[in-house]
Amino acid sequence: MSTSDTNGSATTTRHVRLRVDIVLEIDGPADLTAAAEGRIDSDEFMPADERDHARAAVQEDPSEALAYLVEPFDLVRDLPGVELVQAAWSSEEIEYDPDSMEWELDEEDEAEEDDDDRL
Repeated sequence: MSTSDTNGSATTTRHVRLRVDIVLEIDGPADLTAAAEGRIDSDEFMPADERDHARAAVQEDPSEALAYLVEPFDLVRDLPGVELVQAAWSSEEIEYDPDSMEWELDEEDEAEEDDDDRL
């Protein structure tokens, strides 16, 4: 798909998938739950039965509370030349060991760069 920029020259629209892994430590689960409940209660478009289900979920699991509070649109809202087309996210409780090889993000990035170089 081609579009014109402000100078009238043709540009190609590109879709990019941005993957972000974030590990958070929840040290105030009650505060987190209260904030999620506030977000749920203020959502005027959420049906009552869905609201009840959402409130129960965030009260049971802090990772559910995070899923209601994190908004991917906020990450890209002010970026020039970018329009959010689709977003999906989830949250889950994990076992975290910062010394584990699983959490060596730099090595994973280097491996992906090596794969890109082979293409």
